[in-house]
Amino acid sequence: MYPKNYRYTKEHEWVSADGDTGTIGITFHAQKELGDIVYVDLPKVGATVAKGDTLGSVESVKAVSDIYAPVSGEVIEVNETLANAPERINEDPHGEAWLVKMRLTQPDELDALLDAGAYQEHVEAEGE
Repeated sequence: MYPKNYRYTKEHEWVSADGDTGTIGITFHAQKELGDIVYVDLPKVGATVAKGDTLGSVESVKAVSDIYAPVSGEVIEVNETLANAPERINEDPHGEAWLVKMRLTQPDELDALLDAGAYQEHVEAEGE
């Protein structure tokens, strides 16, 4: 269920790294817990964030949930599609519904994130 080449946070964000670019989104588990997503607030291109900083928020019919940067970097692209179709996150959270792309300033931070197996175990442990 969780792409093996992604890295994950315990707060349910994912990052897919390609060189010094990281694509970031929220996990299938996060969107399932939130329910129907109705609004996404994303940072501006050019914003600089440190690992753990608030990157934006996702609003569902149940709650508003902050999105935290899994790694440090500069926002180089935001997924404009989500402004008019936030429900895409419910449909394809690990693919077309990515949130931002960042130029990674500290790629070694990826090493501290969970791999797919460890993230799956984390989700299962949370549900107990």
